[in-house]
Amino acid sequence: MLKRTVYVKMLSIVVIALISVLTACGQAAKPSGGNPAGSPAASGASTATATPTTTAAPTAAADAKPKEKVTVNIGVQGKTGVLVYARDKGYFEKAFSAVGAEVKWNEFASGPPHFEAIASGRLDFGGTGGTPLISGQVGGVDFKGIAVTSDGKKGNMIVIPKNSPIKELKDLKGKKVAVAKGSSAYNFLYMAISKAGLKGEDVKVIQLQPDEARPALDSGAIDAWAIWEPYATTAVYQTGASVLVSGEALNINAPSFLIARTKFTQEHPDLTVLFLKTYNEATIYYNAHQDEIADELSKSQKLDKKIIVDVLKNTKPILSSITPEFAKAHQEQADFLLSVGAINKKLDTSQVLESKFIDQALKEASQK
Repeated sequence: MLKRTVYVKMLSIVVIALISVLTACGQAAKPSGGNPAGSPAASGASTATATPTTTAAPTAAADAKPKEKVTVNIGVQGKTGVLVYARDKGYFEKAFSAVGAEVKWNEFASGPPHFEAIASGRLDFGGTGGTPLISGQVGGVDFKGIAVTSDGKKGNMIVIPKNSPIKELKDLKGKKVAVAKGSSAYNFLYMAISKAGLKGEDVKVIQLQPDEARPALDSGAIDAWAIWEPYATTAVYQTGASVLVSGEALNINAPSFLIARTKFTQEHPDLTVLFLKTYNEATIYYNAHQDEIADELSKSQKLDKKIIVDVLKNTKPILSSITPEFAKAHQEQADFLLSVGAINKKLDTSQVLESKFIDQALKEASQK
């Protein structure tokens, strides 16, 4: 077990802070998708045409009362990926409107804010790396990881600026490294430096979200950046930065997940399956038409197509049941965070992983 060092204390403070926020959000949680307060209770009655002698008017008014429409809140982050593509193409709007539901999109800078939104009942589905799931479980957020979308080997990287003297991981000693705390890149950074024999106190961790870290990298305010795609490849192409190391190079298997608010899955299991079937449909098209996707993204994001092509290669999505291998890899991440004192209790991560919806979705998709 690694020694508790200064960086251990930093990690603990961050997790405790996140737990506090999540707990506060959970206490104030209200289910999403309900009718606004003050909605007319008998709007159908105002249009009823019953005569004074009929006895059917009350029944007709009751039948005319509109049923509550379910609003499905979906979280999305970044500029690429299946959820971004599906949002832009209206995949989920089409699927859910067919069953009388509507879709609302919510944008996030990284994974951890998804769980704050789930805790407060403002989010039903989303996709994040594995580390935010661990923080969410520690914080007592009532959610489920319902499918795997990536093995995580290629998605996370440590990027260094052009002409950096840093040549290998051990050279990070004493350097300033930016990372979004609680993100998948956060766990990746500490797993990476531990493989190089460095202690947490050897690295000066700077907490920055992606839109803050990139200018810091460009200006030389930081020495390295632990980040995920598409930010890593974009920095490489646009500024001459280079990738110091990736999860693939270190063989760090850190799966990403689709997540869901537990209460929503319990109240709407059919819509949960529909969400996954729709995601699967978008994934199949996304993977089969990479050149088309690259063209569209290069135009919409105003980026060189070569950048998009490389990003797509590094982030080719999957949609999988939570296999024993993926479950084991996720448990190992939680155990690592415990070993360095970043979380304060042993987790059984299987308690928040649930494959029944993805298994049903993939089964129904295969029967088409």
